[in-house]
Amino acid sequence: MRCMEKEEIRQALAQEAARLAAMRDDVRSADEMDVDQRSESGGEINSADQHPADMATDTEYREIDLSLLEQIESELLDVEHALKKLRDGTYGKCDVCGEDIGAERLQELPATPLCIAHAKSREASTNA
Repeated sequence: MRCMEKEEIRQALAQEAARLAAMRDDVRSADEMDVDQRSESGGEINSADQHPADMATDTEYREIDLSLLEQIESELLDVEHALKKLRDGTYGKCDVCGEDIGAERLQELPATPLCIAHAKSREASTNA
């Protein structure tokens, strides 16, 4: 891997990490605002005034936010792992089989740790 190519990859991964961190911060801020608003209006302390459907909606939105945060954190870990592999000289190799991931796949998903075959295999086992 050429030095310039390695720097371009590092920059792309750093940009992705910054994008994901900003998304994470936005979700956290929105969630904190929701908590503050509930606290100011009596919030969960006095739920007798709140309609059960409204409480269910609040719970659903909170679960969506938590799920989104979990996904973002997972993607950030993938970026950190890719940066480590770049430093170690193993970037572009599948974590499972060690084969090349492929330039086209890395172009689309620069932080991917898996070749297409193992990514499909993992997705199939997750959806089963």
